[in-house]
Amino acid sequence: MKRGRGAGGWIFLALVAATYIVVAAARPELGQRAWGSFVELLQRVAPALLLVWVLMFLVQLLLGRERIERWLGARSGGRGWLLACASGVLAGGPIYPWYALLADLHGKGMRTPLVAVFLYSRALKLPLLPLMAHYFGGRFVAVLSLLIVVFAFVSGGVVMLLERRWTLVRPPAR
Repeated sequence: MKRGRGAGGWIFLALVAATYIVVAAARPELGQRAWGSFVELLQRVAPALLLVWVLMFLVQLLLGRERIERWLGARSGGRGWLLACASGVLAGGPIYPWYALLADLHGKGMRTPLVAVFLYSRALKLPLLPLMAHYFGGRFVAVLSLLIVVFAFVSGGVVMLLERRWTLVRPPAR
């Protein structure tokens, strides 16, 4: 049975738009500042969203459902866990654009525990490791990095155990 996402997102969008309109009508100067903040945020977010949309296009073009299920699906084994962890570590930028790509991959067969591993392992930021080592020392960075990777797998295992009992995530509507 195919379940949709519902109208919650559209209702929220409509409420936010209505709030902007009411504020702009009641206090134009505050409405202008709010609009300026929105445009500034959009300018900061647009490059990341564009990157993820390009990645989603490439996933659609190059990776079929069979490949995703083989690499990240139920029978991917340890390779899938390692791929999810490595991808999370290498994924840069803000987290919110990655949600769309992960939802797309999940809809094509990526296991929910591997989504958790990806999201947790993003805490390890490779470009920032030298700076962290400068301030805290190499031993601290090595131990912290190891713990982040270990707990990425632990979080995936917990999600796997919970998923056996409950449906944690419903696939996106197609």
